[in-house]
Amino acid sequence: MRITALQFHESEGVDDWRVLAFGACAHFLTGSLSTGVALIGAIGALAGQVGKDPDVDLRPGHVTVRLLTLEQSGLTEADRELAVRISLAARELGVSADPSAVSDVQFAIDVMDVAKVRPFWAAVLGYEEWGEEDVIDPRLRMPSIWFQEMDKPRTQRNRIHIDVFVPHDQAEARVAAAVAAGGRVLNDTTAPTHWTLADPEGNEVDVATWQGRDGF
Repeated sequence: MRITALQFHESEGVDDWRVLAFGACAHFLTGSLSTGVALIGAIGALAGQVGKDPDVDLRPGHVTVRLLTLEQSGLTEADRELAVRISLAARELGVSADPSAVSDVQFAIDVMDVAKVRPFWAAVLGYEEWGEEDVIDPRLRMPSIWFQEMDKPRTQRNRIHIDVFVPHDQAEARVAAAVAAGGRVLNDTTAPTHWTLADPEGNEVDVATWQGRDGF
């Protein structure tokens, strides 16, 4: 059964997790490869019990886990249950989480006809079409691309920008850091769904969260 991002975050036992553009992520600070392997072993056993396989990234000092049900285009009850169990397993190993360390990067392209343009990008990148407006790396390793359909051609602005999906409770800090680094806020009227920023030369990026979005 599909659940919303709000339902996920209102659940008990998911404090380690943050919903991003694609599913919920947690970043566990294992401190060593051996502890990371132990955590992955526990995750594997739990995944078998729940009947749900997460994406797992093992590094020498940390493990990042993503939960997503592609067939449902989002999160399900099984994802929520597995998130709770994984966090409990991490605690048993003495492993803490850093929710500020997760994010998703997405490229957005403004086009006149999504149906014509999207197959090209899927083919050239080796991606798969997802939903009505996206292409994604089937291994979920590389940034996704979202195609925004325009009503009329636009020549005065760049038609490509970057979306950075961050945890909802980290967004304002990320915006402040970008401004302190020389950027400026172009539009914050849609916050907390997203803030549009520009670098010193006018190149744009949206700092985005799940909040206020249909389908989340």
